[in-house]
Amino acid sequence: MKAFALYDKDNLGISDEQLYAAIEESLESCGELKKVLLLPPDFTRFYSCAGKITNAYYNLLKDKCEIDVLPALGTHVAMTEEECKIMFPDIPYDKFIVHNWRTDVVKIGEVPASFVKEVSEGIMDEAITVEVNKLIMDKSYDLILSVGQVVPHEVVGMANYSKNVFVGCGGNRMINASHILGAFYGMERMMGKDYTPVRKVFDYAQENFLKDVPLQYVLTVTTAPGNVARIHGLFMGEGRQSFEKAVALAQEKNLIFVDKPFKKVVVNMDPSEFKTTWLANKSVYRTRMAIADGGELIVLAPGVHKFGEDEAIDGLIRKYGYTGREHIIECCKTCEDLKGNMSAAAHLIHGSSDGRFKITYCTKLLSEEEVRGVGFDYIPYDEIVKTYDPEKLTDGYHTINGEEIFYISNPALGLWADKSKF
Repeated sequence: MKAFALYDKDNLGISDEQLYAAIEESLESCGELKKVLLLPPDFTRFYSCAGKITNAYYNLLKDKCEIDVLPALGTHVAMTEEECKIMFPDIPYDKFIVHNWRTDVVKIGEVPASFVKEVSEGIMDEAITVEVNKLIMDKSYDLILSVGQVVPHEVVGMANYSKNVFVGCGGNRMINASHILGAFYGMERMMGKDYTPVRKVFDYAQENFLKDVPLQYVLTVTTAPGNVARIHGLFMGEGRQSFEKAVALAQEKNLIFVDKPFKKVVVNMDPSEFKTTWLANKSVYRTRMAIADGGELIVLAPGVHKFGEDEAIDGLIRKYGYTGREHIIECCKTCEDLKGNMSAAAHLIHGSSDGRFKITYCTKLLSEEEVRGVGFDYIPYDEIVKTYDPEKLTDGYHTINGEEIFYISNPALGLWADKSKF
């Protein structure tokens, strides 16, 4: 596939005409294709515009070759038929294959313990097993296209590129190891940056275990003012160069530095996307570096109805709660159920403020007892929106009842940070 980089010139986004022309051009050097595998993100990355791009590739290829679509679910629940129709309107539902991170994978290699110890500065010294969905290693595919958005991320530093393969289409052991490596190293040391320990592990795995796979990347950098997605950059190719260009642009578009730490932040979690705290805690991850000590984060979460994406992880979150980094690290040493699900342990570390600021969840579908049971404060959603109405608030500062707040309509699209902490 032809390497390609396209930028918007007026900050208003790349037009559909420009986008489709670039997608069509990217296929010109691919030769005759008989079978193609598409790896888009799931519905929780709706504003990546990866749905539009995947849809375009499908329309260009459907009459020429066989196509399979494997959404990079990671640990997330499978997309519903309705979600697929919204995000990929032209792709028949029977083309979608559900990735099961516990059962659908094969081991393709191992990142040595010595390498892990070096990149983690001695924090971890165990080998990491590399697992991917078995279809990625299926030699019948002439082309595998991984599509997704580069944006600051709590586990790897900057999302996408090989993360879409090793986590989105990865297995239990790789997901657990990468998540806990990032959590132990410290997400505030990594978010918004490229060469993190987790990224270096993914780079090692790609260079050593995927070199014979016909894998190409299609990466976007987007914003969504007023919940209307804009693509500011499109980057295509097989190597790291395209990713690095995307990182540079995402650091410009999706990193928001603040002049002073916020005393109170109110974030809205779209109910169509955020149905668990596993996902809605992006509200915590992406704002924590901008919240003052003693401050408060208010999470408007009308669609959140449980904690984990599957029953096992939901049970672990309910059992251990968001009780702070040091407590969870101690639990990892002695509690077998948590030791066997280290991605859950990492999530519990990520989702706690360690007592530095208050986190208040405002729900309709979880009870006060459930929310307080995992360590969050609670206000009923229908009560809080009388003061902070997402239908009326716009992104940025507001003064409400004499108090200054900062409102964020979708924290998943950026990283807010006090520059002195970055």
